Amino acid sequence: MRRLFLLALTAAVLSGCRRQAKPPGPGPAPRPQVGEPVEAAGLHNVYRLTDKLYSGSSPEGDEGFRSLQRLGVRTVLSVDGARPDVDRARRFGLRYVHLPIGYDGLSREQALRLARAVRDLPGPVYVHCHHGQHRGPAAAAVIHRFLDDRCTVEEALAELRRAGTDPRYRGLYAAPAELRPPAAGELDRVPPDFPEVAEVPPLARAMVSIDERWDNLKLARAAGWKAPPAHPDVDPPHEALLLVELYHEAARSPRSGEDGTLRRGLLEAEEGARRLEEILRAGKKGGAVDAAAAESAFQKMGAACSRCHASHRDVPRRLQ
Repeated sequence: MRRLFLLALTAAVLSGCRRQAKPPGPGPAPRPQVGEPVEAAGLHNVYRLTDKLYSGSSPEGDEGFRSLQRLGVRTVLSVDGARPDVDRARRFGLRYVHLPIGYDGLSREQALRLARAVRDLPGPVYVHCHHGQHRGPAAAAVIHRFLDDRCTVEEALAELRRAGTDPRYRGLYAAPAELRPPAAGELDRVPPDFPEVAEVPPLARAMVSIDERWDNLKLARAAGWKAPPAHPDVDPPHEALLLVELYHEAARSPRSGEDGTLRRGLLEAEEGARRLEEILRAGKKGGAVDAAAAESAFQKMGAACSRCHASHRDVPRRLQ
């Protein structure tokens, strides 16, 4: 028996040595303070609202999901229209939930679904839109109000301002201010339907792609209408061409066919994108872009988008 004990003890010691010899992986990140910005690779505009709730941008590649893992996040909740990167999230042991909202604010039904998801799913929960500035912070502020009766309207609105939510999005600011917190038992009656990927209307999908191309063109513009050093794969004239096609397809959607002002705005933006593509291709061929002409076309396209957004995207929804 003594010999068997010594053998078992030796095996345990050797096993422990082998475990110690294994290089440790990255440990958890320091616990961020509530209300303070969080610096994390692959994430932008990140804030911790409560012990269980973060808001920020969409995670960028492995780096972003690794940062979420280090923060202890267990559920990623997207309110953006883009398709979530479910497979990558799973590789990092994270669950994705997709409950998109618009720039016009939140319906009460969707606000209750978001709140129940955060209440019931494993946390911490990371709520994100694309840039982490507008829809994500608004959704997170509503969730905070719905789940914490100590959270005042003033505190919720301060969370939007802290994240840089544009005040032109009146519907996003109206949501935490005007949506009343749930009554007793109201959240329990919300169906626990938390899809990984939600069905998004065609026009909304097109707008997601348009936003992505816009981001790339802004980077190219800042680099003198050349491929940005950090993104050598971005070809400015090709990005402009993709916008031409996206605006054209969006103008053919059923919704734009029913709304003449929306269709005219999309066609005007398409015209600006087509002009910008011509200027950028000529510059690429001749060795120098006419910066003034490119800026004029870029501004024309942007103005068309702003007018269209003011009439359609940014109009606050009617709250219940």
